[in-house]
Amino acid sequence: MAAGTAPQAAGRGIRRVLMTADTVGGVWTYAVDLIAALAPYDITVTLAVMGPKMSPAQRASLAPLDNASAIEQPFELEWQDDPWDDIEAAREWLLDIAARVHPDIVHLNGFALGNSPWPCPAVVVGHSCVLSWWRAVRHEPAPPQWSRYREAVRSGLAAADTVVAPTAAMLRSLQSHYGPLPRTRVIFNGRSTPVLARRGKEPFVLCAGRLWDDAKNVRALVAAAPHISWPVYLAGPLTAPSADTESAVSLEDVTCLGPLSTDELSAWMARASIYVLPARYEPFGLSALEAAQTGAALVLGGIDSLVEVWGDAAMYVLPDDSRAIAEAVEALIDDPDRRDGLARLARERATAMTPSQMAAGYVDVYLDAVSRRHCAATAAVGKATA
Repeated sequence: MAAGTAPQAAGRGIRRVLMTADTVGGVWTYAVDLIAALAPYDITVTLAVMGPKMSPAQRASLAPLDNASAIEQPFELEWQDDPWDDIEAAREWLLDIAARVHPDIVHLNGFALGNSPWPCPAVVVGHSCVLSWWRAVRHEPAPPQWSRYREAVRSGLAAADTVVAPTAAMLRSLQSHYGPLPRTRVIFNGRSTPVLARRGKEPFVLCAGRLWDDAKNVRALVAAAPHISWPVYLAGPLTAPSADTESAVSLEDVTCLGPLSTDELSAWMARASIYVLPARYEPFGLSALEAAQTGAALVLGGIDSLVEVWGDAAMYVLPDDSRAIAEAVEALIDDPDRRDGLARLARERATAMTPSQMAAGYVDVYLDAVSRRHCAATAAVGKATA
């Protein structure tokens, strides 16, 4: 969407959006950034939050958003064990909200509720899914207990007015696992980094992720760390939310920073010269984007989605090859010109991945969905009166 056209969204019928979100993982960050970037379009968002309760930090992130109001219920999420009673309860809850707020668009950051009888077009966004995660991380099909999940996701996707994903790779995964999709669109995620990103770089390697998450594959960097001459820092939790004990991985050769606030992580990224994310599964990779915006050189798992996002602006390694990870990092340590050049390419590529660019893409999707619904309704009236 061209600059200066933001007010047209409200003028052409997009004033209210009902958006779902959960408090687990990157969907929360994505939703908050998108809502803030929709404000110049005079779009207000009712945010229906499910899953664990919002943390104080998450509530604080919503507080500055004049165009948002949040409602929450602790419904289990579709990728959890046997959530189906909660999914049906969430469906009724959301339909009741829709009846009260009269949205022009329903924006679902999940799949299973896409086939609800919405009073307006529904956009389903595929941030990740269990079947593609299982294939990428476990290297085998998801086991039979995910059959009901598969059918619920397939039904939700098929009923959507538009399916959006953050990469074409993720769209291909959805099509592969759930069959043909309706109208689709790829919209890269966007982030903004604070001014402190302009600080000078320091000689250390950073990775931000969950040590326990096999998709992020931080363990591979831990295994490579003894062969890396710079200090290696890990930001993020060592323990899964449902686990009672920490990961058994030896951490002797890395420094664990633990979970960090958004500002704390931004400060560490602003200082890091090299950012490593040896992911096996990452439909987009917000942390890599944040690191690139601060001017870090990227060493990433060579998976389709990350190659799509970063092209020649990153080094790629086989995710499970710790020797290759160490060699790639050491090559950048030993060659400052190459490291600086790669960081510059990543930063330049990252300039297009902002919340405002993301919001412009979604407003186009919203307008198109509403226009198509209006045309269909007009055609139906014409047939009825012919």
